[in-house]
Amino acid sequence: MGEDRDDTLQPEQLEAYFALTEAVSLLQHAVDQQLRAEGDLTYIQFQLLARLSDAEGRLTMTDLADGVVYSRSGLTYQAALLEKAGLITRTPSVDDERATLVTITDAGRARLARVLPGHVRVGQEMLFAPLTPDDLHHLRDIMTRVRDHMRSRPPRSAAPRRSRRAPSGAPGTPAATETG
Repeated sequence: MGEDRDDTLQPEQLEAYFALTEAVSLLQHAVDQQLRAEGDLTYIQFQLLARLSDAEGRLTMTDLADGVVYSRSGLTYQAALLEKAGLITRTPSVDDERATLVTITDAGRARLARVLPGHVRVGQEMLFAPLTPDDLHHLRDIMTRVRDHMRSRPPRSAAPRRSRRAPSGAPGTPAATETG
């Protein structure tokens, strides 16, 4: 706690931060519109289908939650919607009784294939069109470094669960113990 640290952002940092968050919001909005219009999918549903497709079709719910940085409960809800639509199946794992395996179906692969060209088009038009090859190289390197730094702390879905035995504020409970 005795560290001297500056909790303010410098003007250049603020400009970079707000430019990044605005660009991400604009890109996210365009992607959301495209996915809903062409595939009746939310962005998180698209991410789940894409991750399952990349993983050759099968992952645990925890692996999916960690990969898309989404809460376990939110992922369960989204998976139920995808399962109801016939785009995935969920089955208990034979290797770990606590795990649920998620598998993309042929219909899920078809839906992903249907929306992917438009998804790529939005990325090309919104993100990559104003960049030179050198810009792209630098952006990739910078964003990879930033992502890796952010990923060095496990996503909430991967963090160890805390015990709920002692009342809040009791010694040794998260409310009474500062971690960090």
